[in-house]
Amino acid sequence: IVLVSGHLDSWDVGQGAMDDGGGAFISWEALSLIKDLGLRPKRTLRLVLWTGEEQGGIGAKQYYQLHKENISNFDIVMESDEGTFKPSGLGFTGSAKAREIVKEIMTLLLPINATDVYDNADGTDIDYWMRDGVPGASLHNDISKYFWFHHSQGDMMTVQDPNQMNLCAAVWTVVSYVIADMEEMLPR
Repeated sequence: IVLVSGHLDSWDVGQGAMDDGGGAFISWEALSLIKDLGLRPKRTLRLVLWTGEEQGGIGAKQYYQLHKENISNFDIVMESDEGTFKPSGLGFTGSAKAREIVKEIMTLLLPINATDVYDNADGTDIDYWMRDGVPGASLHNDISKYFWFHHSQGDMMTVQDPNQMNLCAAVWTVVSYVIADMEEMLPR
């Protein structure tokens, strides 16, 4: 299973369009693009739209509890939760061998200049999995404006730039598809 995700809940103000509607959207869009292109990877791609992230990650904890017995089937868990501005690459948590594979995959994104692989994936909703050794990835993007809107009345749809969101969706699509279509799972 290659899991892509974002969370649906927002803070108590605004629309939650950026935090984290953008992450939910690009995760949905990644699977939609793969389907529209008629691609059928070797492994299952799964979309999870988390709930309860702002309330302590209770949705992620429940999902983990329900699925941890099949943890060996999870190839990578991916979460976008810091806006969907111009992407630069991924944060990655996993073995050195897995990191080298991810770096190679990221070279496919050279045309949009989103090739960097940063230390450590970050995401409340995927932490349980990464603590148990499942490789994890989080979207890295230009967060210079993120805290202008984070948990505020300003977190509205007008914050979202469709072109930047398309670039984020491209990163999510390429990475999730390639990993799901590899002969072997990422090394633990």
